[in-house]
Amino acid sequence: MWNKLALFFLLSVTVVLNGCGYNTIQQNDEAVIAAWGDVEATYQRRADLIPNLVEAVKAYASHEKETLTAVTNARASLGKIKIGADVVNDPKAFAAFQSAQGGLTSALSKLMVVAERYPDLKANQNFRDFQHQLEGTENRITVARTRYNETVRMFNTSIRTFPNNLTNNFLLKLPRREPFKAEAGSEKAPQVKF
Repeated sequence: MWNKLALFFLLSVTVVLNGCGYNTIQQNDEAVIAAWGDVEATYQRRADLIPNLVEAVKAYASHEKETLTAVTNARASLGKIKIGADVVNDPKAFAAFQSAQGGLTSALSKLMVVAERYPDLKANQNFRDFQHQLEGTENRITVARTRYNETVRMFNTSIRTFPNNLTNNFLLKLPRREPFKAEAGSEKAPQVKF
């Protein structure tokens, strides 16, 4: 009799937990963490690539020291920021991370202008190879950000819709996640002057 009662109780709890969205919310939370890991991995790839790119460019563009220094400084500022899965729960840390990445993107944009201004740099095979790798990395970052934003959308929807919202409010208490947002002023195209 007790075995049947215990089995009935276990089945009832399983049905209730599945019907209340508990598992769905947990899966979506893990998906957000995994998507953030992908974003970090693409940024790490870029950070690892930059020292090699800078060395290749230095060999051919000593007259553009200011631009190269800006890239190096932007790369160094990234090392000062603590990143991890907890960044997505801290809006200030998230904003600092995004700001540092924006500074690096700006410095890299200037570096690409240098390459376009000086044909001898473009002719160098090493520089072109690094430039293609950098372009590929920037594309990967865009894809990772987009996937992260989609995962955040799914998670936020799962904790705000009925009956999952009740489960989250009473059991899990997981906060809404913030998606990547454009930096202030990014709606204006940058001006390139030679």
